[in-house]
Amino acid sequence: MTILVIAEHDNTALKNPTLHTVTAAEKLGGEVHLLVAGKSCDAAAEAAAKISGISKVLKADDAALEHQLAENIAPLVADLAQKGGYTHILAPAGTFGKNLLPRVAALLDVQMISDITEIVNATTFVRPVYAGNALATVESGQSLNILTVRPTAFDAALAEGGNAAIEDVAGAQESGLSAFVKRELTESERPELGDARIVVSGGRGLGSKEEFERLIPPLADKLGAAIGASRAAVDAGWVPNDYQVGQTGKQVAPEIYIAIGISGAIQHLAGMKDSKIIIAVNKDAEAPIFKIADIGLVGDLQEIMPELMKALDGLLGTNGMQKTA
Repeated sequence: MTILVIAEHDNTALKNPTLHTVTAAEKLGGEVHLLVAGKSCDAAAEAAAKISGISKVLKADDAALEHQLAENIAPLVADLAQKGGYTHILAPAGTFGKNLLPRVAALLDVQMISDITEIVNATTFVRPVYAGNALATVESGQSLNILTVRPTAFDAALAEGGNAAIEDVAGAQESGLSAFVKRELTESERPELGDARIVVSGGRGLGSKEEFERLIPPLADKLGAAIGASRAAVDAGWVPNDYQVGQTGKQVAPEIYIAIGISGAIQHLAGMKDSKIIIAVNKDAEAPIFKIADIGLVGDLQEIMPELMKALDGLLGTNGMQKTA
């Protein structure tokens, strides 16, 4: 049994969800290969070769893959699947994997299984349904299983310790079905939302964009945390889309998740309920967020937040964790 993991990267470095997906692949019990598809992606391939548990890295370096358009990568993956005799193809269940693997499955005429959170055996998988309120155990009778993996459900593989061989693969070509126009990135010195140890999220209860900016960033900076938001805050235009935590946003599982003014709609809980410690601040004592919170503070944000910042100043100093760590 041989498993192919599709790496998520920026042509220079691997993205953290790839490490979590490698762990899931190892649980299948076979030989694990990693595909790095891009342009001038030697550095990413070399980093992939160092991952513990990887036996081979396939490097597809081509101009058609520079921006990693799913329409260009999918035929390459489908071709590798047929020639390499892979039993499983895995990718992180983020925007990249969710865009790519359905196309691969269609080309190979197989059904895919999305967002798995547990591997029972090589043909049986667990995935959440109904926004995480129920878990479905899915048994596959296919000879090839195509899976997206929820990164927060698996530990990250060790990024060092491996010494896999790197093999060049050809066959990439421009599909003509899509074209790269531009990339808009949110620049920030804060940790990435998906990788942060601490996440501070704000919701509708903050009342306005001005209050979000006044209360959330100072707390996040004090704790060295990433900033998240509920869908309501994103839809209101208070913060960019890439801040959204939830079923249609990002799934996170930090050590500490602080929800400020978030009621706890099912959509939001689906993206953060696996966090190790959940702290909720809301004036509504009946808010659903308190049902899963480890620590709950009920009261007016205008009163609680200044007191919280004052307490943190006493514990961490005015510079906070980001400066003293």
